Amino acid sequence: MKSFPLPATLRRHTASIVARVLSPRGVLVAGIVLLMFSWGLSTSLLIEARRDAYDHAVENARNLMLLIERDIARNIELYDLSLQNVVDGIADPELMTLPPRQRHRLLFDRAATGEYLGSIFVMDLHGNIVIDSGASPPRNGNFADRDYFAAHRDRLVQGLYLSRPYASRLRGGALTIALSRRITLSDGTFGGIVVGTLSVDYFRALLDGLAVGKHGSAAIVEDNGTLVSRLPYDARVVGLDLHDSPLFIESLHSRAGELTGTGTIDGIRRVYVYKHLAGLPLIVDVAPAEIDIYASWHHRAVWTVVLMCLFTGFIAWGSLALSRELKRRQIAESKLYRLAHTDSLTGLDNRGTFDTVLTKETQRAARSGRPLSVLFVDVDHFKAFNDYYGHLAGDEVLRRVAQSASRCLRRDGDHVARYGGEEFVVTLPDTDAQGAATVAEGIRRAIAGLDIDHVQSPYGRVTASIGTATAADGRMNAATLLRRADEALYRAKSGGRNRVSDAQPTQDAA
Repeated sequence: MKSFPLPATLRRHTASIVARVLSPRGVLVAGIVLLMFSWGLSTSLLIEARRDAYDHAVENARNLMLLIERDIARNIELYDLSLQNVVDGIADPELMTLPPRQRHRLLFDRAATGEYLGSIFVMDLHGNIVIDSGASPPRNGNFADRDYFAAHRDRLVQGLYLSRPYASRLRGGALTIALSRRITLSDGTFGGIVVGTLSVDYFRALLDGLAVGKHGSAAIVEDNGTLVSRLPYDARVVGLDLHDSPLFIESLHSRAGELTGTGTIDGIRRVYVYKHLAGLPLIVDVAPAEIDIYASWHHRAVWTVVLMCLFTGFIAWGSLALSRELKRRQIAESKLYRLAHTDSLTGLDNRGTFDTVLTKETQRAARSGRPLSVLFVDVDHFKAFNDYYGHLAGDEVLRRVAQSASRCLRRDGDHVARYGGEEFVVTLPDTDAQGAATVAEGIRRAIAGLDIDHVQSPYGRVTASIGTATAADGRMNAATLLRRADEALYRAKSGGRNRVSDAQPTQDAA
């Protein structure tokens, strides 16, 4: 069955990623990524919650506004039917010739009744009351000075007209709105008006039943900018002219919508959900305050920020602590590795590491067919040096010899290690016998060039003997190659020391 390398590849990549994440830097990066994700997620949830709070407030305000619209439209429509009935009756000559009592009953048979509705008056072209639904004979009064009378007289309005709020002279100064219609004579001239009164308290009572929040508001405004009523109620602002208000001006751009701005009256920032009532010169708005809309959201946001700060502190502390611990562990492992793989005196790799390197290089040479050489280096008369100069001086000699040998190696693949005692080994991949001899001679000269006194040596200074061995075609195992280098070293020492000796030709193979 054919196997696929993908799972093994994935395992290697996974192991590599895990190793990177569990490194000191990886833990810090992972902590930062986790915090960025957590803060991003929290911010996204808070933004969504804020949007939900806004949408809920707008939907609630729209529902309240719909209730106000229906109530106002129904009551004004009923009252307007009564006004229209009076206008139609006055235009009927037969009805107007009836006795006052019968005529009164027919004119006002559909007159709307209610707590906040006043009498209906018929005024002549001079503004005098000529018919009064609430009294017979009619009460005396001239109202030619009222805006509603002038609007019909001067043909400034067609159909039903809603006046500005005013203090009624016939209702003891109560704030009132007049609803009026024009009486047009058969020849098209002005014949007076029919007017009914509606107490501002009606709008006040209508708005008082709304739940708009502690800082919210609701208002009914005429389309000329006159404030009819407002929640919270204040008699001093009834009739206030708002036509220069930026919010009012902006609300004229569409029949319905929502605006966010600061109230002209109290300076509180609100979301104004408004609508122009169909067929009526009125605008209704319900405006929850932003401070109320986002109150619970602010509470949640504060707690979220507090918890995220605590979480951030915990993750930061944990990441730093874990990173430091991993770093200490890496340092300890590195020390253990050096102790296990390096020689503490010279700093070179030890014999165990050399054995591993040589095995890998012989396997590589066997696959490629390229040459591989090994040098065996031995410090001459080292025991006599120790006996004469002491072990501390002997240790210093070994360190300087190791440094000299290392400096003589030019390629990254070349390797030098301490084999034991005063012996060193050098592995030279892709190096033939001539190249090995050249490197060996360079090392020998470098050690002699240290010019370290050695009175127990015939040369008067520290020298070294070197044996070389080469696997020309790579077909020689590590043990054989090392043994031949050792034999060559023996011949160099037997030949007088301070020299390089090549291994003798042999037929040994791997």
